[in-house]
This record gives sequence, C-alpha cells and structure tokens, in this order.
Amino acid sequence: MTPATDATAVEAANTAFYEAMETGDFDTVSGLWLDDDTTPVTCVHPGWPVLTGRGEVLRSYALIMANTEYIQFFLTDLKISLAGDTALVTCTENILSGGPAEDGAELGPLVGQLVVATNVFRRTPDGWRIWSHHASPVLAGDDGPDDAETAPDDLEPPA
Repeated sequence: MTPATDATAVEAANTAFYEAMETGDFDTVSGLWLDDDTTPVTCVHPGWPVLTGRGEVLRSYALIMANTEYIQFFLTDLKISLAGDTALVTCTENILSGGPAEDGAELGPLVGQLVVATNVFRRTPDGWRIWSHHASPVLAGDDGPDDAETAPDDLEPPA
C-alpha cells in the first residue's frame, strides 16, 4: 500500500471509532481495538488512570456508553503520521454530551468539553486497529505555552 492509501485507511478507522462511540455501537468499538493476544492495549480517558489490557479497556467503553445518553464528537486539528505498520493520529475532540433526562425531558443538560487525543493504530491482516488511546482535557482559558502571561518560565526557550 502507498502512504496515501494507508493514511486514508487510518483516517477511516479513526472516524469509525468516533462514529461507533456516538451511536453506542459497542461491537464496532470492540472490533476496532487490537486483539492479537500478545500486545496489550492501553487507554487513558480524561481524568482516569491508565487502563491496560483489552478487557479493562473495553469495560471502560461499555461503562461510558451505558452512562452517556448522548455524545457527539467534532474532530479538528487531525494529523496522521505513519511509520511502517504503526500510525499515530492526533486530534482535538470537541465533545458535546448529555446525561439521562430529568423531570420528563427528552435529554439531560448538554455539556461541551475540549479534549486533545492521541490514537495509535497498528496494521493487522484485518485492517488498522487501535493500540492505544490517550485523551487529556484542555483547560478552559489556557492558550498553552505560547501565551506569555500563563507560560511557566521553564517552558520559555533558552536565551
């Protein structure tokens, strides 16, 4: 396969992952995770400890899906890097989610969240599969290290 074809396939697998989360399709989410009995998968959800092993990771997704009435991902800043049979996808997850409805409403209050994510994929005979997912919240009002007023001195380039 060519790098362009690989990048397209990785992007399709990444998109399928987020679409399956939106629709609550646990079987598709499960099928997109690496399952080779030798390479442990890992996952870090925002605010969670590192989850290691397919069973632990998939239980976390089942728990999230069972307790999230509505979720939608708007992915921005998507970048794909390829190195042989490994692909790295970075993106910003602009998440809109809602919990169970209260007082007879159709849906509970919606909450927006901004998260940066890294998804590592491995090529398998069945296509690209997720090896690791790491998501971290973006703190509100923090423009990152480029913001001179909020950047710690140790992040400034040496003189």
